[in-house]
Amino acid sequence: MADSINKLINLFSKFPTVGPRTASRFVFYLIKLPKEKIDELINAIEELKNKIKFCDFCFNPFEGEFTLCPICRNYSRNKQLLCIVEKETDLITIENTHKYNGLYFILGGTVATMRKSDVDNLRIQELLERVKAPAQFTEIIIATNPTPEGKATSVLIERSLKEIPITFKITHLAQGLPVGGELEYADEETLESAFEGRK
Repeated sequence: MADSINKLINLFSKFPTVGPRTASRFVFYLIKLPKEKIDELINAIEELKNKIKFCDFCFNPFEGEFTLCPICRNYSRNKQLLCIVEKETDLITIENTHKYNGLYFILGGTVATMRKSDVDNLRIQELLERVKAPAQFTEIIIATNPTPEGKATSVLIERSLKEIPITFKITHLAQGLPVGGELEYADEETLESAFEGRK
């Protein structure tokens, strides 16, 4: 195949859950598109990079002139609750249930092992800074996915939080989420049940 095709396939293959076969489909789909559609895609990607920024508190991506995202700026949110999630799509999934009204913190991933290199990729230090700040959290919900990586990350978070001399309750989402599943794909009823039964 042409170098330009191979180059784009390799780039798409780096996307989450996209393998070489799916990447190839993307590339050949793009080849068939008219130039104005390609330009539209390029402009949308440039706009994404130019306009989107990360919330100073929770790391949720948003656009606007503020330093905090709309969730963190919302005065009606319960500022005593903090829900820790792995990634942005988990936050969106929980928000869509309309059953949680606290704040969030996005870790930015999980750890497969407790090696320092894995731990350093997470925002553990930033999380501890948020919890130590003047915000008076009474409950911190660890909402990592029920996967081996999510469980290892949950252990790491809880261990780190317990080193802080501040009184708050640490809870986990209850049964209802399938072991090995992803929050992103859970239905709203399952998530609602998991939140109500957290412990």
